[in-house]
Amino acid sequence: MTALRKGVNQREVMSAFLGINLFMLFSYFSSTVSSPLYSSSCQLQGQFHLNGMHKTGDVVLGGLFEMHFFSTYPDLSFTSEPEQPTCHGLDVIGFRQAQTMAFAIDEINRNSLLLPNVTLGYSLYDNCNKLGIGFRAALSLASGQEEQVLLHETCVGTPPVLGIVGDDSSTRSVAISSVLGLYRVPMVSYFSTCSCLSDRKKFPSFFRTIPSDAFQVRAMIQILKRFGWTWIGLLLSDDDYGLHAARSFQSDLGPSGGGCLAYTEILPKDNDPAELKRIVGVMKKSTARVVIVFAYEGHMIDLMEEVVRQNVTGLQWIASEAWISSSVLQTPHLMPYLGGTLGIAIRRGEIPGLRDFLLQIRPDLHHNSYGNNVVNQFWEHTFQCRFAPPPAGWVEAGGALCTGQEDLESVETEFLDISNLRPEYNVYKAVYALAYALDNMLQCEPGRGPFSGNSCGNLQKLEPWQLVYYLEKVNFTTSFGDQVSFDKNGDVLPIYDIMNWMLLPDGRTKVQTVGEVKKSAFKSEELTLDEDKIFWNFESKKPLQSVCSESCPPGTRMARKKGQPECCFDCIPCSEGKISNKTDSMECTSCPEDFWSSSHRDHCLPKKIDFLSYHEPLGICLTATSLLGTFICAVVLGIFIYHRRTPIVRANNSELSFQLLLSLKLCFLCSLLFIGRPRLWTCQLRHAAFGISFVLCVSCILVKTMVVLAVFKASKPGGEASLKWFGVFQQRGTVLVLTSVQAVICTAWLLSSSPAPHKNLQYHNDKIVYECVVGSTVGFAVLLGYIGLLAILSFLLAFLARNLPDNFNEAKLITFSMLIFCAVWVAFVPAYISSPGKYADAVEVFAILASSFGLLVALFGPKCYIILLRPERNTKKAIMGRGTTKP
Repeated sequence: MTALRKGVNQREVMSAFLGINLFMLFSYFSSTVSSPLYSSSCQLQGQFHLNGMHKTGDVVLGGLFEMHFFSTYPDLSFTSEPEQPTCHGLDVIGFRQAQTMAFAIDEINRNSLLLPNVTLGYSLYDNCNKLGIGFRAALSLASGQEEQVLLHETCVGTPPVLGIVGDDSSTRSVAISSVLGLYRVPMVSYFSTCSCLSDRKKFPSFFRTIPSDAFQVRAMIQILKRFGWTWIGLLLSDDDYGLHAARSFQSDLGPSGGGCLAYTEILPKDNDPAELKRIVGVMKKSTARVVIVFAYEGHMIDLMEEVVRQNVTGLQWIASEAWISSSVLQTPHLMPYLGGTLGIAIRRGEIPGLRDFLLQIRPDLHHNSYGNNVVNQFWEHTFQCRFAPPPAGWVEAGGALCTGQEDLESVETEFLDISNLRPEYNVYKAVYALAYALDNMLQCEPGRGPFSGNSCGNLQKLEPWQLVYYLEKVNFTTSFGDQVSFDKNGDVLPIYDIMNWMLLPDGRTKVQTVGEVKKSAFKSEELTLDEDKIFWNFESKKPLQSVCSESCPPGTRMARKKGQPECCFDCIPCSEGKISNKTDSMECTSCPEDFWSSSHRDHCLPKKIDFLSYHEPLGICLTATSLLGTFICAVVLGIFIYHRRTPIVRANNSELSFQLLLSLKLCFLCSLLFIGRPRLWTCQLRHAAFGISFVLCVSCILVKTMVVLAVFKASKPGGEASLKWFGVFQQRGTVLVLTSVQAVICTAWLLSSSPAPHKNLQYHNDKIVYECVVGSTVGFAVLLGYIGLLAILSFLLAFLARNLPDNFNEAKLITFSMLIFCAVWVAFVPAYISSPGKYADAVEVFAILASSFGLLVALFGPKCYIILLRPERNTKKAIMGRGTTKP
């Protein structure tokens, strides 16, 4: 039955429409010609003889069910009385669905709270799995079967049926609803799933208690997302059932499910071995391990024969509700391939009392008609008997005569198996939906109704569209606990069971419920799945992977492969400074300014702070050298203080020598300001201390040079007057003035554009170079220029005095020391400019230390040598060159 209920065959629809319209047109003209113009009655020109079951009531509900599989359906003809179709091949499940509707109506009639004082009746017809017969039955329900209809002046009254439960086929539902919708006759289907029926403009009075295929697709996508299956194969039937599903997958799978279709194949309508072989070959070659089949039981039987032939194993099958409950496929021959199948199934429900009701069925011995008594046909089918006398050509009756007293419990029949009520549960909900809608309408208070003039509907003047209004607002909960209400498209709040085919150790198959997917009025789709119960038909006993490309780990980004679906991609590592901290990132994000990417590019780390530190080897060496120079200065100063009365110390103004040693000590110590984390005060102090210390040092040297020249000039006749300009106070004043000029330069520099610490991000991507920017380049240049000017002046004066006739000519030492000093600082400028970050500081410290050591060694090394190692030369005669000494 499920194999024939879905697709919409357009040719069949058009044929049915043409036949029915011709018949109705013929009836209309016949009645018009044969009756007077103002006749008080209408004569029915023809009548459909249909299988069915009927029960009278105050209000009658119609039903359309597939109670036979096959029919003989002759063509309509104008030349003679149309032959009536015959149906054969009893569908026990369809008959049970019809009995479920009869049970629901009987249960409602016994319920004093629902529709009190109103008795429901029913007219249930067999559609014989044929569109034309189903269409005839629907028109019979809507117009009635009375041979003569009396016309009243008011032309009002309750229609033959208030609403119709059915049909089970999307094909028939589309055709029937297209006509009944014109008159707003409500139709509640229990099995038509085509998403096309959700079009409210085309089908304004159509409702259903089974979810649309659109929701079934979303339910499958939820399962795919749960297990991370993104590379999917899709097989579908060649009709609206399959094609609508394919469109839904193509539109929903990518955006919401993050998956792609590896292939989409349409299964042939008929058993086409060549086409099936090609399709299975595609499945076998594809890397997609998950296959979704939106088709029918018949398609699957043909497909699986080819799958077994090619021995295609290791696939995870996902079944639509059309074949998930098929027992034909659950055979030992197919279970090695189909074991572990997951699928969507119609919601199973429990209907208390149904089995007892089914056991009460009895044939009608007094009105036995082989043409339309379905109960009698069921009885003959079940007990393999016949009611006498059988008509000529009746093929289904045979064997013993039926007595009508046979015991249903004595035979094994699936008619009484109510353990897996799925379509029946939808029938049950459809009947109750109509009943609740009618009950709500009858409870309307006059003057407060929803219709024009605040009127209410009533049974005497009932219009079908009035019931449609209340049906749209129906909301109730079944005894099984499921909420029933319809959305704006007439679709019920969707709910599906998730089924799993379990292969038992003894070879038997068990179809078990492992979860459900539903949508409530206030929430989106919710998937509940008990993964521990799922049987996986793989060696690992775990769900397999089905992906086109492995997930990109954190630290990489996805880059789609050209010409392939979006699920096929390469994983590209993030570039430096960028990260991705989740799986399957589409882009890498840049780290904040003070951070840098880790080695795995999966998180940001604070950038290393780079500066000339006391803890690194270079900083330690420079610090040790600076302290060593300071220590040597202190030692030399101690030697000079201890030997302050010796001629070599007293020569050329010992006070300047002490000042020079103190200034050199300051030069050594100021280099320490360039080591360590730059701070505002160190940045401001380092260059000021450096500039003033060196100016003080060079000023002392310049004054000593000038004193040497003045003494030499005073030694000549008439030159005594020159010494008065180089007395002690003049020397001190000159040093103070020259140093004050540098102090003014430093003060102006600090006040105008002070040096400050700065985070330099340009040298290294992964490091922050902490440095002191000079603030004003002009100020720094003036500071260095002033030191250079004094140094050059000292060098020139010392160079002029280098050949003075003293045995110990200090001018030579000054010349050599200033030569070293100038060479160091000339080399410093390009080295400083080209050195980045902390290395610029190291270059400056090195220049300070080199020049300081140069001055210390050149100026005080020979003197210390004489004082400590050649004391015999530390005499006035030796210094003046008048004594003879041995080396």
